[in-house]
Amino acid sequence: MFWTYLAFIIAFFFAMNIGASGTAASMGSAYGADAIKKKWLAMVLVAIAAFLGAILGGGEVVKTIGSGIIPSKILTMELVVLILAGATLTLFIANLMGIPLSTSEVTVGAIVGAGIAYKSLFINSLLVIVAFWVIVPVVSFVITFLLGKLIAASEKRWASLTKPGKWKIWLGRVLVFGGCFEAFSAGMNNVANAVGPLVGAGMLSTSKGIWIGGLFVALGAILLGGRVIETNGKKITKLSLLEGSAVSFTGGTLVTIASIFGLPIPLTQVTTCGILGIGASQKGIGFWQKAVIRKILKVWLISPLASLVISYTLINLLIKTNFYNIIVILSTLIAALGTLSLYANIRKENSTIHDEGGGI
Repeated sequence: MFWTYLAFIIAFFFAMNIGASGTAASMGSAYGADAIKKKWLAMVLVAIAAFLGAILGGGEVVKTIGSGIIPSKILTMELVVLILAGATLTLFIANLMGIPLSTSEVTVGAIVGAGIAYKSLFINSLLVIVAFWVIVPVVSFVITFLLGKLIAASEKRWASLTKPGKWKIWLGRVLVFGGCFEAFSAGMNNVANAVGPLVGAGMLSTSKGIWIGGLFVALGAILLGGRVIETNGKKITKLSLLEGSAVSFTGGTLVTIASIFGLPIPLTQVTTCGILGIGASQKGIGFWQKAVIRKILKVWLISPLASLVISYTLINLLIKTNFYNIIVILSTLIAALGTLSLYANIRKENSTIHDEGGGI
């Protein structure tokens, strides 16, 4: 019973972090464009929309997470706990940093770690998922880049679109609706990350899983989503009402389509790439130099690998008790950190020599 209770506790805590990270980012465009000025109200709307998305359309992705990456027959209660623990720990650290991390990536990474530990992994399904992790955000970027150019021309021709008045009020309402639509798609896609392993192990039915998971995702959006919405809405680029609508409707549409086909897609990447597309259409290549962009890209790359390593390590430590693998993991980690530290020191020394006149 201990492992059962622990699995549910971790899963629901994970669902709250999903609400704080991927789901909260859905209203970033509306908040950044000042279509909705009160952060708490934005979070409440996100919570309601995400819950509705979970209960109305979350079933297909739950099936993929529960049994489409590794065989459901290997999912014991202990293994479910360690998979969820690996994913939750990775996501929780990112939330503390205020980084909009992909819950799909950390969940799939943790499940793959378990599959590697048990030498049982559906490679073809995994390759399809990873391919769409790349394709969908790129499509989002391209669409919003083109829409950004079109919007800029429209706002230049019809200046009333950006000035206070009736048009601005209606465009603001459209943008808020777009944010809710994107949060709805987040509920469809992301609730599976928390409850999918429980369903795969037979600990919950699909219908119960999406109802309970949806409630905790909504709760997390309200209680923990403030820093992520601030990052997406204010620190990447300033959006007009039309630009924000382009981001929200593009992201929501792409993720909804993916959810119908049962594909766990990184919503936060789709949303953020949409914002990047708008920013690039405004400011060109120089836009990419912002430190926050580089930081988000690094975390995107590291997150699935980090959750993979954490779940694989926990499984070898607590279930398989294979200390040889633990030694290899620790040695690899120490070597990687040592190499990075040495590289940083060398760069610093070279920079000092150059500044003192000794360089080329």
